[in-house]
Amino acid sequence: MANAQPPWCTRLIDEFSASDARAEALARGLTHELINWKPDPGAWSVGQCLEHLAAGNELYLEAIEAALTRNLNTGPVQDVTPGPLSRWFIRTYIEPSPKRATAPAKIRPSADVEAGILDRFLRSNERARALIRRAADYDVNRVRFRNPFVPMIRFTVGTGFVLLSGHERRHLLQAERVHDLASAPESNAVQKRT
Repeated sequence: MANAQPPWCTRLIDEFSASDARAEALARGLTHELINWKPDPGAWSVGQCLEHLAAGNELYLEAIEAALTRNLNTGPVQDVTPGPLSRWFIRTYIEPSPKRATAPAKIRPSADVEAGILDRFLRSNERARALIRRAADYDVNRVRFRNPFVPMIRFTVGTGFVLLSGHERRHLLQAERVHDLASAPESNAVQKRT
């Protein structure tokens, strides 16, 4: 009989699955025009939020997978415990907050997003869940990976998963706000197009 997953693993898998459901509710069936609609030129569309998340996931997950491949199975831990710098970073830049930050160039979304972006996002989350399952047997508080945006910063694998999940909550909330504006009766821009 297989060992049960540690609590952190189950929690994060559930968080990525919840993000899938939110993204599906937002973007499934949207036309190319609606996936790219934004309330003003400086805002992001639903599609741009999803593209940003998928690209960020892909880069982080590649770095996390490489770290797991380089390290021996170190034994499971029951919870993820980010260090002080990681907690500050999560609180300042990741968790849903009104603070805006400029996206790194590597994951800045394109001006025109393809309607298939939802599928790319969902694939990135499936890969995240697979890596979380794989990492369940590691001490995710010790195995470190290079931040793909600032290589001199190294996060633990556990922190990386927490960052990605929080990043999704932040930008899915942003996308939901845009979706709500696009759906509002007073949104002439969308109503005239549909």
